[in-house]
Amino acid sequence: MEWKRLYHTARMMLIPSAICRADYLKRHHILKNIGDNCMVMFRKIPLYPKLISFGNNVWIASNVTFITHDVIHYMLNNIPLAREIDENIGCIEIEDNVFVGANTIIMPNIKICANTIIGAGSIINKDITSGGVYVGAPVRFVCSFEDFIERRLHEKSFKIQKRGNDLTQETVDKAWKKLNEIRR
Repeated sequence: MEWKRLYHTARMMLIPSAICRADYLKRHHILKNIGDNCMVMFRKIPLYPKLISFGNNVWIASNVTFITHDVIHYMLNNIPLAREIDENIGCIEIEDNVFVGANTIIMPNIKICANTIIGAGSIINKDITSGGVYVGAPVRFVCSFEDFIERRLHEKSFKIQKRGNDLTQETVDKAWKKLNEIRR
C-alpha cells in the first residue's frame, strides 16, 4: 500500500464515527467526489479512490468492497502472448439517496442511480439505472423505492433508547418481544 493511502487508512481507523469518516474523505478530497450527508463504515481506503464518486445522502454499511481494478493482467503477462496486457480499471459512481448494505461488492464501471437501496451481501455487476430495492448475487430488483418507504412507514416499530452506543435494557426487551411476535 502506497504511503498516502496507508496514512489515510490509519487516520480513518482512528475516527470512531461513520459520519465523521465521510467528512474526513470529503475534507481531504480522497474520493473523486463525496456529497453532503454521507456515512461510510469502511476504514480502509480502496485502491484508486479517485475512481469513486458519491452523491448526497449516500450511506455505505460495513465491509462494502469497491473494486476499481483487476489484477488478471499480472497472471496473463506471465504466459507467452503476442503482447503485454494492461491493468483494467473502472469508475464507480453512486448518485444521491443511496444505501449500500453490508458485505456488498461493487465491480468496476458501475453507476448506481439515485433513490436506490442495495441489500446486504449483494454483488453489483451491472448498472442500476432505475431507483428501487436490489439484492442478491448478482443483484436483482425487488421493489420500488416508494414501496419500500411505504412498507417501513407501516412497519410496527418502537422508540429506541440508548445509553451512549448501548441499547437500554427496555429497548433490548422490546426488540426480543418484536421478534417473538413476528415468529407467530
